Amino acid sequence: MVEVHFLGPIGLDSIHCEAKNFKELKEELNKIDKLKEWLPLCAIALNDKIVQDSSDITFNDNDTISLLPPVCGG
Repeated sequence: MVEVHFLGPIGLDSIHCEAKNFKELKEELNKIDKLKEWLPLCAIALNDKIVQDSSDITFNDNDTISLLPPVCGG
């Protein structure tokens, strides 16, 4: 099981998910109406490291995924 955090203006509480990889995670997150607008815009971090290519990554139990929406300011 992995924990998913939604940072910044997404405004959702963290969830736990049984996804084994990013493809499964995306399928689960697309079921949440509020996330559909954010998913294409967000960077993704796995265990606090930004992921550039998620195609070959398999999750381990207790991994943490963070969705990082674009922000303005400096």
